[in-house]
Amino acid sequence: MTAGSAPPRDHPDVLPRRIGVLIVNLGTPDAPDARAVKRYLKEFLSDRRVVEIPPAIWQPILRGVILTTRPKKSAHAYAKVWTERGSPLAFHTHDTAAALKDAFGPDVLVDWAMRYGYPSIPSRLAAMKAAGCDRILIAPLYPQYSAATTATANDAVFRALGDMRWQPAVRTLPPYHDDPAYIAALKASAERHLAALDFAPDVLLASFHGMPERTLHLGDPYFCQAQKTVRLLSEAMGREVAISFQSRFGRAKWLEPATDTTLARMASEGVRSVAVMMPGFSADCLETLEEIALQGAETFHVNGGKNFACIPCLNADSEAIILYESLISRELQGWLNVTP
Repeated sequence: MTAGSAPPRDHPDVLPRRIGVLIVNLGTPDAPDARAVKRYLKEFLSDRRVVEIPPAIWQPILRGVILTTRPKKSAHAYAKVWTERGSPLAFHTHDTAAALKDAFGPDVLVDWAMRYGYPSIPSRLAAMKAAGCDRILIAPLYPQYSAATTATANDAVFRALGDMRWQPAVRTLPPYHDDPAYIAALKASAERHLAALDFAPDVLLASFHGMPERTLHLGDPYFCQAQKTVRLLSEAMGREVAISFQSRFGRAKWLEPATDTTLARMASEGVRSVAVMMPGFSADCLETLEEIALQGAETFHVNGGKNFACIPCLNADSEAIILYESLISRELQGWLNVTP
């Protein structure tokens, strides 16, 4: 068949060439009940990137005490933050993809997936391929790189590609912890929410998801990138921003200082008002809404603090969309000018 000639009658339909952008977030149970949470935790905690204990040791523990006792407790926590639209993490990620739908032109398809749970990465990659996407940008919404977040999302993509005979070309969004557009988005969001408070916080605290300390010594850059984010944000806002790490699990030593002990210490030392932001989370979820907005506030108040505010994540707010348009446009350079 010569260039420009029509295909034979029995030739499969030839779809117009498109570019795909797949936004990826961590994941969430389908419902705030023990059965759904157990299914989610089993997948999440079986990931070797998340728990680096040999499976022969870890799996009996996971399938025994953890999956027997933790789902009910976690389901109770999820129920506190569940909405009419379902999981906050899911609908904020959906809304982000929807807001970016037309941002890059008619030949770019923007979709979203979860690393654990639904919609799954393999299912959305298959849908993009079926829609004619022969080039796909994978965009894990993790500003700071961690093997347990960014790497495992990319792992799932590469495994899905391994099942495809005709693979699309793939790019992955790098971490953006020190990108000026990210710092500007955090600054604008924080200042907007701070201005709406009826008090001026004595301390602005940035709480990041914790990781076992050994991951730092094994070469994970997460801790250093979180520190740099806070330093740049402090400079941009012209005020000190403190840092802490939340969500400790198990007996291993985790990154410090811990958020709960930091809030308790601040209150006991006379800090009357605090605002907490979570720059490592792209969207509000259990860890921000229940662990910080509810548990964090209680910890601060019990220890003598007066005013507590939890600043929402970027979610699908205007600051977030401006940021993602900037990051994604940059990564699509060289693809967007290809003739479909």
